[in-house]
Amino acid sequence: MNAKATPLTSTAINMNTTVHKKLNELQATAICGNDISSSCLYVSALTILYAGQYAFISLLVVGMVLFFFRKIYGEVVGAIPLNGGAYNVLLNTSSKRVAAFAATLTVLSYMATAVISSIEAMHYLHGLLGMINIPIATVLVLGAFTLLAILGIGESAFVAVVIFIIHLVTLSMLVLTCLWFIYMNGADMFTMNLYMPVKSGSIYTALFLGFSAAMLGISGFESSANFVEEQQPGVFRKTLRNMWATVSFFNPVLALLIIFVIPLGEVGAHKESLLAYLGQTTGGTWLAYLISVDAVFVLCGAVLTSFVGVSGLLNRITLDRILPNYFLKQNRNGSNYRIILVFLLLCLSVLFVTKGNLETLAGVYTFSFHRDGHVWCGEPHAEI
Repeated sequence: MNAKATPLTSTAINMNTTVHKKLNELQATAICGNDISSSCLYVSALTILYAGQYAFISLLVVGMVLFFFRKIYGEVVGAIPLNGGAYNVLLNTSSKRVAAFAATLTVLSYMATAVISSIEAMHYLHGLLGMINIPIATVLVLGAFTLLAILGIGESAFVAVVIFIIHLVTLSMLVLTCLWFIYMNGADMFTMNLYMPVKSGSIYTALFLGFSAAMLGISGFESSANFVEEQQPGVFRKTLRNMWATVSFFNPVLALLIIFVIPLGEVGAHKESLLAYLGQTTGGTWLAYLISVDAVFVLCGAVLTSFVGVSGLLNRITLDRILPNYFLKQNRNGSNYRIILVFLLLCLSVLFVTKGNLETLAGVYTFSFHRDGHVWCGEPHAEI
């Protein structure tokens, strides 16, 4: 069977699988949006380290690039609305071997996302509750989201929606608090930062380096395409639009607000918790704690994104006979529980082999071309 005919076969097989309720716009956006919107907690600081006071411009350029990319991605996936994302596109434009290789890299990326996000979430929880044992808590988080994914995408979507709404409310509160702080204290800090010398020596170099770093902020944008068959008709394009709008607003706005409030010289010292420090400066301890709690939730949401995305992807490549039909077995909720359990075992193996070392785990992103790379140039996944 050639690659061109495969999608038709997959569609036919899918007709025999368990029918379950499709995701609406909010549910689908929340599942993939928790991953990409978590970039708001770290990418502004990362971009400032490279572009300085011009970081917000680099982030705006990234938003413009993403605007055009979502048009292309929406057109391609809309023409072939099957799970699999990049795998599905390559399957219909190149060879099955190339598509399978891309799928393998995507699975590696999802493994790294799940493990790193769960570890970092527990690190932040440990900062709030010192008695937490991070390795044990990480395993429990992975196990909890395994059970949630097995229960079905409907239950997963409900949890994702709650996390997504909490995250957006927290970021909105931070923006409003910063605006009030600037209104009360003036723009003297912005003026001082604006005339600071550019570290890279040239504004154009700074913008380019900032743009390169800011591109990490759109990792996870491809996740929606990996479970497009679970979405109601017309929802996929809306998820792309919503993800684009979220990162195109919050990332540059937060970078600009940081320039108004915090001296550039202090950014490096607080790069791992810059938004919490911003909240502490503008709103007090309560806002800093709120941002830390939000980081725990949204990182757990990124774990959920990994389980949902990999489930759709591996189901797709199993239908194309790359994996044994053993993995097609579904429970009464319509979830491919065997795929989910195997993915849990893979995540646990990565966790134990690397002993939870984040720098080692960051290498997985390097190997998979940073497809979901929450990486801080050697300092991985510093979320706030």
